Amino acid sequence: MTNAPDFDLSSELAATRGWEEEPTDDEGWESGYAEEPADAEGPDPEETTGDLDLAERHALRRVAGLHTELEDISEVEYRQLRLERVVLVGVWTEGTVTDAENSLAELALLAETAGSEVLDAVYQRRQRPDPATYIGRGKTEGLREIVAATGADTVICDGELAPSQLRNLEDRLKVKVVDRTALILDIFAQHAKSKEGQAQVELAQLSYMKQRLRGWGGSLSRQVGGRVAGGAGIGGRGPGETKIETDRRRINTKIAKLRRELAAMKGTRDTKRQERRRHQVPSVAIAGYTNAGKSSLLNRLTGAGVLVEDALFATLDPTTRRTTTADGRVYTMSDTVGFVRHLPHQLVEAFRSTLEEVTDSDLVLHVVDGSHPDPEGQIAAVREVFAEIGADKVPELIVINKADLADPMVLARLRQREPHSVVVSARTGEGIAEARALVEGELPRPGVAFAALVPYERGDLINRLHQQGEIASLEHTAEGTLVRGRAHADLAGDLAAYAVS
Repeated sequence: MTNAPDFDLSSELAATRGWEEEPTDDEGWESGYAEEPADAEGPDPEETTGDLDLAERHALRRVAGLHTELEDISEVEYRQLRLERVVLVGVWTEGTVTDAENSLAELALLAETAGSEVLDAVYQRRQRPDPATYIGRGKTEGLREIVAATGADTVICDGELAPSQLRNLEDRLKVKVVDRTALILDIFAQHAKSKEGQAQVELAQLSYMKQRLRGWGGSLSRQVGGRVAGGAGIGGRGPGETKIETDRRRINTKIAKLRRELAAMKGTRDTKRQERRRHQVPSVAIAGYTNAGKSSLLNRLTGAGVLVEDALFATLDPTTRRTTTADGRVYTMSDTVGFVRHLPHQLVEAFRSTLEEVTDSDLVLHVVDGSHPDPEGQIAAVREVFAEIGADKVPELIVINKADLADPMVLARLRQREPHSVVVSARTGEGIAEARALVEGELPRPGVAFAALVPYERGDLINRLHQQGEIASLEHTAEGTLVRGRAHADLAGDLAAYAVS
C-alpha cells in the first residue's frame, strides 16, 4: 500500500456535494409519477351521500351537438351518447295561451331530463283532442313535414294518448310517438335507485303497457294442429292464442308478483311508522311540485345531505331524517316524490305506499317554486294529488321557495293568496329560521298537564320528557326533580306515581 496516493476525506466529500441538487437544464422535464399536493388527506370529509349520487349520475351524460359521419354512431366518443331529437305537440282545449305555452315549456324540460334535444314545438286550439290522431288529419300532415324538415326521430304529445291514436300517428308520421305519461315513466325509470322505487316504476310501466300492446298482423297468430299442444288433434286446429294475449298474460303475472313484493316492502315501512307512533314522535312531510326545492329544504332543515339537482324528478326515493325542536322535542321530517301536472294515474297507484308518508304525517310542508311562471298552477296541481291520496285533511304550511330568484310582486301575491305561508330560500338560507319556528309551532302538543317530583334515579323519565313532552318549569330539590308541563297519555301515566299538587 506504499504506492497508494494520498487520500483526503474532506476533499472527496466536497467533490460529491452537488450530486443531489436539481439539474439546471431541466426546463420542460416532468416526472412520470403523480405528485399529490402537500395537504392532500384523502376525500373531502364534507362530501355527502347526495354529492356521491350526483357524481354517479353525471358519470354518463348525453351530450348535445355530437355528430359523426357514421349513421350508426359506432365511433362516438367514449361514454357519450347522442341526444334523441324530438318535436313537441300539444292540444290547447282550455285556459289561456300562456297556460298552453307553460305546459309545452314544462314538456320540453321533461324531454330534456329524459335525454333528448327539442327541435320544435307546436300546439293547436281545439275543443277536444281528435279521437283518431289527437291533432286532426290536417295538422298531422303539417307535423309530418316538420318532422321531415328537422330530422326528428321522435314526437312527444302533451297528453295521454289512446292506443289507437299512438298507432295512427306512427303510421302517418313514420317516426316513434310517445305521450306525456310514457315520458314521465321513462324519467322515473332512469332515476329510481332503491329496490322499492324500481319495483314501483316497473309496476307503473307494465300497467301502462298492458293496454298498449301492438303487433304485426297475422304473424302474431298461433295455430294448434296435429299432436302439438298436448295432442289436440282433430277438432283442435284453427286460430290459436295470439302473441298479444300471451304477452298480456305474462304482464299480468309480473304485475301480480310486483304487487306481492311491494306489499312485503310496505309491511316494513308500516312497522317503522308504527314504532314512531308508539313513541309519540310527530312527523312532518315535505311535498310539492317537482324541482321546487324539497330536497334542498330538507338539507337546510336537517342536514340530511341528500341528492340535489336542478332537474325534474331528480329524487324519487323518500328520505326520512330525525331532528329536534329548539326545546329538545324529537320529530321526523320526510322528503317525498315530486308531483307534476297530469301526473299519470299509474304512478299514483304504484307510489301509493310511498305517498302514505304524506297522508299519515302531522304536518305537510307544501313547497312552491316562487320563481316559476305559474306558481298558482303548481299549488292547484299538488292539491289535486293530495285529494286523490286522501291527504287533503292534513294541516298544510305553504313554503314559497327560491326567494332569491323570484319577483317580489309574485311573492306578495302568493302571500296574500295563501296567508298561512312563509317565504324562504333554501339556497341562501333566507327565511329558514322563520320556517323552522312555524313548523315547531304547528307540531301537535302533548295533551295531558302534569306536575311531578321525579327521583334522581329516574333520570330516564326526565330524558323522555325532554324528547316527547313540554317542560314548563324544572327545579332540582333535595328530594328529586320538580317538573311541570305537558306530556302524552302514556308518559303522563308513568309520571302519575310521582305526582304532586
